Amino acid sequence: MLALDQINADQPLILKELDWAEQELLPSLSPPCPSWRQDVSLDCKFSPEDTQAHAWTTYYYDLLQCTLQQEGLPETVDRTKEPRTGFSSGDVTICILGSPTSYLSVLLEGSSQCPGNMLLCLSPSWLAKVPSEQHPGESSLLVSKAVSFELGGCTCLDEFSPPRRVTYFMGSFGPCKEHGQSAGELARDLDCPTGGSGELARLLEDKLLTRQLLDQRAKVEVPPTLAFTFKRLRPLRDVTTERSVCMVELSGKEGQENLIQEEIEAFLQGSAMAPYSQVVVKPSGWRWSGAHAVTFHAKVEQAAVLQAVLALLETLEEEESALLEAFIPTARLTQPESPNSTSPSSTSPRPDLAIRICTVVCRSWGDQPLLSQVVCGGGRSDKPLKHQAMVPQSLESGLRQQGMTDEAQLAAIRAQVKHKAEAAMAAFLEMEAGLSVEQRGGRQAQTDVIGVDFLLTSSEQVLQLMALEMNSQLCLETCAFFESMGQAVGMPAGKSSRPLVETMLRRTQCHLMEGKHVLVIGAGGVSKKFVWEAARAYGLKIHLVESDPNHFASQLVQTFIHYDTTEHKRDEEHAQRLVALVRERGLHLDGCLSYWDDCMVLTALVCEQLGLRCSPVAAMRVAKQKSRTHQHLLRRRKEAPLGWASEALYAVPCCHLENHTDVERAARHLSFPGVMKLEYGAGAVGVKLVEDVQQCHLHFEKISRDLREDADHPGIGLGWGNAMLLMEYVSGTEHDVDIVIYDGRMLAAFVSDNGPTRVPHFTETAASMPTCLAPDREAQLVRAAYQCCLGCGLANGIFNVELKLTASGPKLIEINPRMGGFYLRDWIQEIYGVDIMLASVMVACGVPPLLPAHAQPRTHMVGVMCVVSQHLKALKSTASVETLQALHERGIIRLNLLEDELVAREYEEPYCNVACASPSRREACLKLLSVCQVLGIDSPHYPVTYFLSHFK
Repeated sequence: MLALDQINADQPLILKELDWAEQELLPSLSPPCPSWRQDVSLDCKFSPEDTQAHAWTTYYYDLLQCTLQQEGLPETVDRTKEPRTGFSSGDVTICILGSPTSYLSVLLEGSSQCPGNMLLCLSPSWLAKVPSEQHPGESSLLVSKAVSFELGGCTCLDEFSPPRRVTYFMGSFGPCKEHGQSAGELARDLDCPTGGSGELARLLEDKLLTRQLLDQRAKVEVPPTLAFTFKRLRPLRDVTTERSVCMVELSGKEGQENLIQEEIEAFLQGSAMAPYSQVVVKPSGWRWSGAHAVTFHAKVEQAAVLQAVLALLETLEEEESALLEAFIPTARLTQPESPNSTSPSSTSPRPDLAIRICTVVCRSWGDQPLLSQVVCGGGRSDKPLKHQAMVPQSLESGLRQQGMTDEAQLAAIRAQVKHKAEAAMAAFLEMEAGLSVEQRGGRQAQTDVIGVDFLLTSSEQVLQLMALEMNSQLCLETCAFFESMGQAVGMPAGKSSRPLVETMLRRTQCHLMEGKHVLVIGAGGVSKKFVWEAARAYGLKIHLVESDPNHFASQLVQTFIHYDTTEHKRDEEHAQRLVALVRERGLHLDGCLSYWDDCMVLTALVCEQLGLRCSPVAAMRVAKQKSRTHQHLLRRRKEAPLGWASEALYAVPCCHLENHTDVERAARHLSFPGVMKLEYGAGAVGVKLVEDVQQCHLHFEKISRDLREDADHPGIGLGWGNAMLLMEYVSGTEHDVDIVIYDGRMLAAFVSDNGPTRVPHFTETAASMPTCLAPDREAQLVRAAYQCCLGCGLANGIFNVELKLTASGPKLIEINPRMGGFYLRDWIQEIYGVDIMLASVMVACGVPPLLPAHAQPRTHMVGVMCVVSQHLKALKSTASVETLQALHERGIIRLNLLEDELVAREYEEPYCNVACASPSRREACLKLLSVCQVLGIDSPHYPVTYFLSHFK
């Protein structure tokens, strides 16, 4: 809260009244002489419209052209004479049915990520429902005509033959007066995701329901309200306690006057109404969206208030309500006039101004609410401030005009708006999650975006945000209008729509992957447990090939194929046998992949024989053998395209070692210090810093003796042999780049920072994401990772590239030709909302992932590794698995369990990763350090403070 007497501000500007806005007169939607073509084909031959419906379709087309013209975008091109063909059920088709002014920003933002696949339908007749082939009892939605949004804001009127299958549907789900068939009816029981439904819109537009949710569940302040209803909505039937909203359930419309009068008198004379002098009477229900039938009264005029309530009740239907609420005065932020001021403006009359704050909140990954935009508008405080009657501006500009100039106070108000708007959506989503499929309007129906309106008021000289209502479109339209105005002066566009578009694309991709049959080779350990859980959540049909017949994953997949693949020198033979097994079982696969280092080459061989998408076998072999990776890149020094740095710049001199003679030869060609490691190793097992040739011989001898076959240390690549390599040591900070490549195109890249490793064995200690690096240095790493992958021939997949950033640029450590391990998938999903596990399946199935090109981080994550040699005592007491999991469930830490046994080994790998998230990196580091000190993870022999020192 902010005290009013803390504000020290200049005089606010006086806003002149907008006559047309006050009178609700809007300019003509079409110019008298429109400049766009009028002879376009708007009829749909599959479903002809009547005269009235066609008139509305023409109106919406003209409105679209008018809106495009105002945005400086070209006229829509009519391509209906040549229907578009060649679309399949696996193509992305996001369809919106509604007014162009409501959804233009969404369509433009979406077209930047999937051009040609964002469709606007101007008439329900352009759409048709057919029985679903995959889900009996549901329907598929087909679009035969639409306005396609292309790159750069270009639009085309298209017909599709055959009709395209919709993969995500959104529209104006409110009462449909313009068309005979509403978007809500089309959305009901679809087999594709929908961003709402008629049933959910009824709930969202019900003022009593949403006010109760704000009051009871979100704990957000709302106006004191007395509600009269004939029948409570289902979500309100369990409400037993009352805070600011009191409900009175009436038995009928007749004979209730005395009860209503008593309740009104008690409400108006109650303590909650003491600060207020005026009241509002308004209806609540789906039919009453907007400001219809709203009246204003002085609190002392109880007779007039009673008559207004009784008259309104006569017009209501079952499950509708009459609301009597306080008219909330705006906060007065301006300071008293200065007695020494002589300027004319200081003596002129100053009307009190109200600020209405509009917010757009989207459902983001994990069903978490995310505030995407905040704007506000000003108007006279003695009149209701409607969306259509205000010119939006930024929250900060509005507050400054009202007299608030302190940056800390402005930031505090914005933080309150974010917290309360997201709490409001969380309350609605919680209510929605308790509804049945029928009550939601379908299995795939959910609310993906809402608007929340606030008024800035004051109580006892303290500023307070008062929530007025939730809505489905008004705030989205207002925020889009604000961004549209801003484009003329170079303000960024699409902020309000970007999270919604990300949700559309994410849900679309999940829908496209549902039911896909995928062969996974190699189950991995407990650290890969998330793969099977996620696959089940996505509806994937996993057919698992695994050497261990008792592996826990055998019970979590569609088909389990026991086959021993541990001897990887025989991968060609294994591939032939696995292909035969697949054909014997009659499996019709959509893709094949592996998340396990040892099985990447085998996977490529199987994909090659089955004709499935994967990087070439030769590329996988180059990436799997560490010294071969560097030597291959070094040989490409002269093959770089003109204007590009050669990928050879990133390679480090190294030599393959199979005996002591190789060690001597390598020592003569390379500079010390050096690093020795297993040629096919994983998890830093067997890695060591060496200072001279003698140390090389000693370490080679030890590894040759201790680590000979897979049974000596399963899962680190010994199935490929125990050959080693020696490479020159490179100083610098260490980083991981997890990169998504499809058909040679980089779709996304995520950079994380590693803390100082534990020398001489280079075991990982700590990590941070997003990177601390400056954008240009981050770009160096991303470019290096991309070039190294392409240089090795890795053109399809998710790859984890380990690099060091030196004073002279990035240097490659190694390429892991699979998705990043340990905590990386979890962190990327939490920070950026992108699931690289799903992306890897999509690439394998030949479906290009639609990922945000420049995803913005939603939090900062910093984590530390726990190892048995240093933390055995803590892991058995203060930091036990049970304790860590409890802290994870409470949101204090983020736990990634990497091993299932507390076993001390000479060649150890991390047992778990403990991380903390926070809005800033510094806060995350401080939070993690405190947790580690309490749990006993931090110690003189394992100094967490030092491990976190790189993250600045």
